[in-house]
Amino acid sequence: MLTQKTRYSMLALIRLAKEYGKGVLMINEIAESEKIPKRFLESILLELKNNGYLSSKLGKNGGYYLIKNPHNVTLLEIIRLFEGTIAWLPCTSEKYYQPCEHCKDEKTCRIRSTFYDIRSYTYKKLQDTSIASLIE
Repeated sequence: MLTQKTRYSMLALIRLAKEYGKGVLMINEIAESEKIPKRFLESILLELKNNGYLSSKLGKNGGYYLIKNPHNVTLLEIIRLFEGTIAWLPCTSEKYYQPCEHCKDEKTCRIRSTFYDIRSYTYKKLQDTSIASLIE
């Protein structure tokens, strides 16, 4: 399951993508329209800024804006940023691989094989889904 932080980050990015190239959005606007607690949103936006997705403008008319083209921001990137891995089992992870303590032989383990297929499908689907494609 995705954490609330990851879900909120996707909602905030979609909202910012709707305004891409049009200027800044104030935190209050994003928080209200997406029903995200303001304090929680502040930390999410700062993390997105620190990772090169957003920039901000200070002052009375300040706020945040997307600096990456929303067509080039995938759900895979966002989930990896906030969750770490997309694999359900460490023995199926590409970036965070760890051998399974219960597996006698990874090559013949049907549980691993099934979850590797799930990871592969999920990876492809998330990689192919941009923030721009989620705008209503």
